[in-house]
Amino acid sequence: MLIKYLSELSQMELENLLTRSDPADLKEAVLPIIRDVRERGDDALREYTRKFDHAELIEIAVTPEEMTNALEAVDQRLFEHLQRAAANIREFHEKQKTSDWYTEISDGITLGQKITPLKRIGAYVPGGRAAYPSTALMTIIPAKVAGVSEVFVCTPPQPDTGIHPATLAACHVAGADQVFKAGGVQAIAAMAYATKTIPRVDKIVGPGNAYVTTAKTIVREECEIDFPAGPSEVLIIADETARPENVAWDMLAQCEHDPSAIAILATTSPRLAAKVEEVINRELKDCERREIIIESLKHSAILKATTLDECIRFSNRFAPEHLQIITQRPEEILEKTEHAGSIFIGNNTPTAAGDYASGTNHVLPTAGHARVYSGLNTDHFIKKTTIQIINKKGLATLKETITTLAEAEGLYAHAKAIRARF
Repeated sequence: MLIKYLSELSQMELENLLTRSDPADLKEAVLPIIRDVRERGDDALREYTRKFDHAELIEIAVTPEEMTNALEAVDQRLFEHLQRAAANIREFHEKQKTSDWYTEISDGITLGQKITPLKRIGAYVPGGRAAYPSTALMTIIPAKVAGVSEVFVCTPPQPDTGIHPATLAACHVAGADQVFKAGGVQAIAAMAYATKTIPRVDKIVGPGNAYVTTAKTIVREECEIDFPAGPSEVLIIADETARPENVAWDMLAQCEHDPSAIAILATTSPRLAAKVEEVINRELKDCERREIIIESLKHSAILKATTLDECIRFSNRFAPEHLQIITQRPEEILEKTEHAGSIFIGNNTPTAAGDYASGTNHVLPTAGHARVYSGLNTDHFIKKTTIQIINKKGLATLKETITTLAEAEGLYAHAKAIRARF
C-alpha cells in the first residue's frame, strides 16, 4: 500500500522519506582502494577491474580501432538520435556560458571578471553490464561548451574488456578526447592522482553508486568534484488535472533506475492517488525491470495532502533531484519552490525528457543536496577571476576608506602602501 496521508505521517515515517543518505559508512571499504591505486597505478587498476568487473584488461585506454569498431557496430538510428540529443544538450548549455566583462564603477576605477576554462576534467560514466550513453553526453558536452581543453572519460568495461558500443558512440559524438576502461572507486582514484595511463584531472564530474560518491568526496582534497550524486529520485506534485497513467509511469520509470531510487507523489486529489496506485499495481507485473522496481517502491510513497501548500512545504524539505509539477496553476508552485535539482512542468513534461533529449542536464544533486548544489552546468568547468584597473584619480577616491579600514585592523603596511602613492 503506497498511499499515506501526509499530515498523518509519524516523525519516523517522515524522517525515513527525508533521509536518503546511505546508512553504511563506506570509507573503510573505499580508502584502501584509493591508496592502492595511488601507490600502484595501472597494476592496481587491472586488479580491481578483474575483481569487480570480471574483465582481464591489457590496454586500459580505448584504442582508435576500438572506437571505429564501436561506431560501425552502433545501429544507425540510435546514432542519429544520439546526435539529435547532443545537439539539444549543446544548444541549452551554450545559453549558460558567461564571458569576460568590465564596468567602470566610477571615474578612474574599472572592475571586471575573466573567465578561464579548466584545462582537464574527468567524466565518470557508469557502465559495466549496463550502458549509459546519455550520461556521456551530459558530462562531456557542457565541459566542451565551457572550453575545457581535455575531457577524459572513465567507464567500466564489460567482461569481454570492451566498452558498450553505444557509450563509445556517445563519447565520440560529445567530443571526448580519450576514454579509459576503468570504473568504480579505482577510476575515481586514477583520475584524482594519475597512473601511467590515466592523467590527473582538475575536476571529476558524473554520477555513480554509493562507493563512487564516497570516493569522490574523499579525493576532493586533491581534485575538485561536481557534487554528491547518489540514487535517483522524483517528487511529483499534482492535483486533479494530472493524468493518472502519466504519473504512474513517471513513478515506475524512476523506480527502474535502481533498487534505492525513490518516487513520491504528493497530491490533493484522493481520486488521483487511488488511480495512480491502481495503475502501478496493474502495470508492474509486465515491467522488464520488475525486481528493481519492487525494491524501489518499498521506500516510495503516494502522499495525500489537504492543500498544495502542504505539498510545497514537503517538497522544500525533501529538496528533490527531479520535481514534476502537474497542476492547474503550476506557476504558483514554481514561485514557492526553493530547492530542486531540475523542474518539469505539465502533463507532457516527464522526467525522462530531461534524462535524454530535451537539453537540460541529468547529472543532478540527490539526497537533499539540491538545497545547496546546482545541477551540472557550464559553470562547473570554469574559473572566475576578478580584475581591477585603477588610476591615481580613482585610487584617491578610495584612499581614506582603505587606510582607515587597514589601520582599524592593525595592518599599517597596507595603509602605507596607499599613502606611498601620494
